[in-house]
Amino acid sequence: MEQLIQNNLASMGWFRPELVLTCGSIALFLLDLIWRRSALRRPLLTAAAVATLALAGVFLAQQPSASIAIFNGLLASDAFATFFKWLFLAAGLLTVLIVAQGDEFPNARVGEFYALLMTVVLGMFLMASATNLLTMYLGIELVSMVSYVLAGLRRRDRKATEASLKYVIYGSVASGVMLFGMSYLYGLLGTADVLAFGPKIAALAATTGAAAAATKLALVVAVVFVSSGVGYKIASVPWHMWCPDVYEGAPTSFTAFLSVGPKAAGFALALRLFWSAFTGPAGADGLAASIAGIPWPAVIGVLSAVTMTLGNLTALVQNNLKRLLAYSSIAHAGYTLMGLAAVSMVGMQGVMLYMLIYLIMNLGAFLVVIVVAQATGSESILDYRGLARRHPLAAVAFAIFLFSLTGLPPFAGFTGKWYLFYAVIERAAAPGGFWYGVLAVVAALNTAVALYYYARIIKAMFLDAPYVETPVEPKVGYQLMLGGFSVAVLVFGIWWTPIVDWSQRSLSMLHG
Repeated sequence: MEQLIQNNLASMGWFRPELVLTCGSIALFLLDLIWRRSALRRPLLTAAAVATLALAGVFLAQQPSASIAIFNGLLASDAFATFFKWLFLAAGLLTVLIVAQGDEFPNARVGEFYALLMTVVLGMFLMASATNLLTMYLGIELVSMVSYVLAGLRRRDRKATEASLKYVIYGSVASGVMLFGMSYLYGLLGTADVLAFGPKIAALAATTGAAAAATKLALVVAVVFVSSGVGYKIASVPWHMWCPDVYEGAPTSFTAFLSVGPKAAGFALALRLFWSAFTGPAGADGLAASIAGIPWPAVIGVLSAVTMTLGNLTALVQNNLKRLLAYSSIAHAGYTLMGLAAVSMVGMQGVMLYMLIYLIMNLGAFLVVIVVAQATGSESILDYRGLARRHPLAAVAFAIFLFSLTGLPPFAGFTGKWYLFYAVIERAAAPGGFWYGVLAVVAALNTAVALYYYARIIKAMFLDAPYVETPVEPKVGYQLMLGGFSVAVLVFGIWWTPIVDWSQRSLSMLHG
């Protein structure tokens, strides 16, 4: 960090986007009460939510490019955090636009949804900026607790209630385990500042004797427990079990947001936390050499391989599109973990690029699910048969998103996977990098498996006779969004220079 601002009041100048989201959330709750009887309640609340996100974006654009520690080092204002904050604002704005045109939330609940959504976006901002164990935990909990409410916001829907309950149970366990691990880390290292972890872990590794061995074992346990909290947020194995049921039961518009926003926030937190530990004085594998000889990047590589394999194999047998996309989301968490396992600048860049591209293609895929569900009342793959005849735009857009999720050129998903594969193969070429080569082969095989179940949906849309002749007539706004998502996926699949350059500039915090 170039500068440490000791004065909390002075730090507020770099905290303006978060202040806007905080005030906007409170204002939306109040406006929801004021406009309760207004006939224009929905459009007015939508405008207020969009204005909140837009104003936060204005202040975010004015953030300085220098890396600055604010609130005595609890948070960071830097290009890395700004990259993810733009992603969160985009996810929030697109979700507001989807909800505004849909019928999942009646007018009586839409203001509450918008207000809570602003709070989740605020929590994700904190997760991206957190450089202290305390603020990391607060950010995760803010996102998690509000997400529990949003998942079950349709109180008369039994599936939504079940999803919310399961989300609470799994989330509470993961949160408790993570907090216990954080307390161990603080006790062992004597600091909650993650930027100081590398040197302290290396110093602890240099100690010898029976007491030192016990300390190193405790450090292993602490890191595993903290990893459990992060793994829960990104839905990686073995912390993925909440994902399919929550995705299926929650309102689809919120499921779409949940699949991209909190997942990207989890990876932003993981990059900042684990990169600081990996790049201690011992070198690129500093953490691996420091924790009882356990090769920690290899552990993440194993999690990556298991996560993508379980997600893809389980998705093969799904007939409900929301559950299929849930297991697909688990598989994509596995792909993205390859970048973290590579412990390199290219790997970090690959994670950032993939999260940005995943936002576009996965929100687009869920938007098609919303469109078809509104027309047929079903999420079964059977109701996608003959979709190309009933609504060609929705079918073509869905095909583009699915091919992109597979990682085929010339779609944007190929760009993201290229950087992840390149990071792993680059490490495989180095001495002792054989297991990185194995990870790349596993990822390539999983891509082939994913192509099968994505192609199954495409076959149903373009080759099969309609199961029902229900016409699909999405609203004009939905059609414009589908067109925009499709164009973005195609453009970034061919001309990826702008987003690659942006992600590269945003990695400046890792040089600090």
